[in-house]
Amino acid sequence: MLEAIFLGADQLFTFTTMLTMLVGVTVGVIAAAIPGFTITMAIVLTLPLTFTMPPLQGVATMLAVYIGGYTGGMISAALLGIPGTPSAVATTFDAYPMSRNGEPGRALALGIWASFFGTLVSTLVLIVAAPPLALIAVKLGAWEYFSLVIFALTIVASLVGRSMIRGLLAGLLGLLIATVGADPLMGVTRFTFDLRVLSAGIPFLVVLIGIYAVSQLLKEVENPDQVQQGRQLITGRIEFHPFAALREVLMNPINLLRSSMVGVFIGAVPGAGGSIANLLAYDQAKRGSRRPEDFGKGSSEGVIASESGNSATSGGGLIPMIALGIPGSAVDAVLMAALMVHGIGVGPRLIMDHADTVYGMFMAMFVAGAMMLVICLCSMRLFLKVTSIPKSIIVPVVLTCCLVGAFTLNNRVTDIYLLLGIGVVGYIMTKLDYPLAPLVLGVILGPIAETNLRRALMTNEDWTLFFTRPISAVLLGLAVISIVLAIRYHLRENRQKPQDA
Repeated sequence: MLEAIFLGADQLFTFTTMLTMLVGVTVGVIAAAIPGFTITMAIVLTLPLTFTMPPLQGVATMLAVYIGGYTGGMISAALLGIPGTPSAVATTFDAYPMSRNGEPGRALALGIWASFFGTLVSTLVLIVAAPPLALIAVKLGAWEYFSLVIFALTIVASLVGRSMIRGLLAGLLGLLIATVGADPLMGVTRFTFDLRVLSAGIPFLVVLIGIYAVSQLLKEVENPDQVQQGRQLITGRIEFHPFAALREVLMNPINLLRSSMVGVFIGAVPGAGGSIANLLAYDQAKRGSRRPEDFGKGSSEGVIASESGNSATSGGGLIPMIALGIPGSAVDAVLMAALMVHGIGVGPRLIMDHADTVYGMFMAMFVAGAMMLVICLCSMRLFLKVTSIPKSIIVPVVLTCCLVGAFTLNNRVTDIYLLLGIGVVGYIMTKLDYPLAPLVLGVILGPIAETNLRRALMTNEDWTLFFTRPISAVLLGLAVISIVLAIRYHLRENRQKPQDA
């Protein structure tokens, strides 16, 4: 093992590899900060550039883009209220209110440090526990996946805001949106009402950008006087104290470790990804907090949980890929392709036949995390200048980026129409005090739940297997406990409101 570590270090720590990794982190941060340009897009565009590189250099460069992207999505989430990537949805819940309260520098610094520690923890777990965790992940069948999604859907109860009925209706609307278009198993078109614009379904990223970006931009320009006067999106001081934020993150060790472990586990489950980890880590942080009422108003605990949770999926996703040859996400599938292009077979023998490459990848994760930290801390003052740009300039620029991102997703003009339509729906929902997070959660988890439910029943029609298979039963039990605790919390909160009044 020591020989493999030294060989991996010898290949990794060269000037050209460090330079391409530095560029990769920078590209990942910038790409993910632009709404609509996802981490997967950045990785796919990077892949052809790595064909002429040595195997470890090419994979290390793509890992750098990967890790930079998980942090980059937080920047637009904190400063614009628009998640740059799906894995930054929960970051908007507290980072943006913190920025609107006059502390954008603190919001960014907390997110950067939380992302760094999330990456660090997940890489350590990856090195120590890759084989056993991968064996657990591969034993999950359709029954366990469905139960996991049901457990994740109980997060809706924590994200409903002031009215549980409105929150549940928003979540139901998200589930309905997810059913539009082609059936995920049979390919049969449904709920399109013979409209061409709906024939290909409503892509998740179009929903995400529309519901957060377009609706937020409409809110910003609803007062034309403020736009004409050159008002800014965020007013107040923009001090940036990175080491004060580091101290604040380290003062929340339980939240940080719990959120990171949630991210590792969700990342190790193939197909789950950072968007679920982001929301689940936030939900668990809220439930375990001594001050849950602060969540959604600029809570530092919420920012730490969401960012450490989504960044930890980077290491978690590599666990099944390295140990079993099963990609944990679309990005991991591209990394697998990069290894195979260089003649490296991916599977259970990867760590035995190419130990130097695997240990080099482990070290590349640490190096990319450190590079991300330095680049983001050094460039945050530049990003904070976004707060001084007038609405009349930033709104059309961001809207243009959103439209381009929606179009490039599938090269369909109809996606632009859907984006604008969903943006209007999101704007109306915010005006009627309906929360947006449950809708997004429904769109994310709906197809996964439907696909695995139908696969399970097609494999075996005995529905009791959902309750008799041990892991599935445990997950469903956790879902019931989660719902009971959420209802109890809301009832207690409603009783306290009249007393406070």
